[in-house]
Amino acid sequence: MQVLFISLALAIIGGLLLSRVAKILNLPAVTAYLVAGLLLGPYVIGSLGVPGLGFNTLHQVEGLNALSQAAMGFIAFTIGNEFRLSQLKSMGKQAIAIGIGQAVITTALVDVVLIGLHLAFPHLLSLSSAIVLGAIASATAPAATLMVVKQYKAHGPLTKLLMMVVAIDDAVGLVLFAVSYGIANAIEAGSISVTGMVIEPLIEIVLSLGIGALMGFLLNFVETFFHSRSKRMSISVAFVIMMVGISAIKGEIGGVHCGLSLLLSCMMMGTIFCNVCETSEELMDRVDRWTAPISILFFVLSGAELDLQILGNPLILLVGAIYIIARTAGKYTGAYATCKATKCNEKIVKNLGITLFPQAGVALGMSLTAANLSDGAIIRNVILFSVLVYELIGPTLTKKSLMAAGEIKPEGRTSARKINDPKDPVHLH
Repeated sequence: MQVLFISLALAIIGGLLLSRVAKILNLPAVTAYLVAGLLLGPYVIGSLGVPGLGFNTLHQVEGLNALSQAAMGFIAFTIGNEFRLSQLKSMGKQAIAIGIGQAVITTALVDVVLIGLHLAFPHLLSLSSAIVLGAIASATAPAATLMVVKQYKAHGPLTKLLMMVVAIDDAVGLVLFAVSYGIANAIEAGSISVTGMVIEPLIEIVLSLGIGALMGFLLNFVETFFHSRSKRMSISVAFVIMMVGISAIKGEIGGVHCGLSLLLSCMMMGTIFCNVCETSEELMDRVDRWTAPISILFFVLSGAELDLQILGNPLILLVGAIYIIARTAGKYTGAYATCKATKCNEKIVKNLGITLFPQAGVALGMSLTAANLSDGAIIRNVILFSVLVYELIGPTLTKKSLMAAGEIKPEGRTSARKINDPKDPVHLH
């Protein structure tokens, strides 16, 4: 237990110290947290085998999965705050069209490229793996995007649309993956399962949104019994943690597998709560401050979980590089085309696609499921490699795109150790 607490403390401290270096280099803090995780992980400092000094094994990192799941719950809950009725009325149709369009175009493009690779070099990649990788390519990481938006206090049409698209992307990716995985299984087994391809993912989406909505109304009701800000914040935190736990429940009814999406259920709870509670914005802000250390741990653990051994496999590097190029092209062209079609302004058209590059947790979860295929190991390793690349460069590209759109303002003197003088020219700037 003492080793665990020391490791967690060093993870937070290491991430924060490295974020100071990132600030000097003009990089987002999330990049620093990921690099800190790589350094503290089992392939660098952790390999020294000193108890408490970093994470000595991947098993040790995976044992802290509960913390990562809790962090994802709070991230999804916060994203739900972006779906306020006022915003849905102004850009809800655009967000849905873009969220679906860019995901489908990305999957189609990656499928074409990887199936072409399979036909040219069958020994490199199987047809079933190519199809599944195309579906996984649709997934976008909400955590890194949200962290950049919060750090730089990004605000504007692009930021609002981005947060909505990232949330919709999860539901679309879930369906695309289920269909593609069903086709891959059919290719290998010679039989098609309509239940696995269509019914199960639809049940998961409907259940997640329904239970999330119910919990959102219940959270609003329970909070009316408390008037203290700290107690109301505590109730909000408890409900998010409860929703994370409920989302982990799996079952089977009549041969149909039933489960919940953590991201969709927590996001829906946040959406309902922010629309029915008059003081939701203040509470969301307080919950966000309370969960700041958990968010840092989430990214440090994500960095520690990345397997650097895959960098020594030329086959994985080759397939991974092709996958990354195809997915990057798919995300950008998909977002560009759908933004043009929905008549978004030019800044959104040019920059939205770049902000959708980050890929992490959702994709890794899909790759674990895909590991059941005959050569599922190559899918897992290709996604690990892409996550390593995307998570290190994605946040910086997101920041640059938001700056290009004019939605990140130059930072003034905001040190909490100093009083910000409103007459200070820097502060005024």
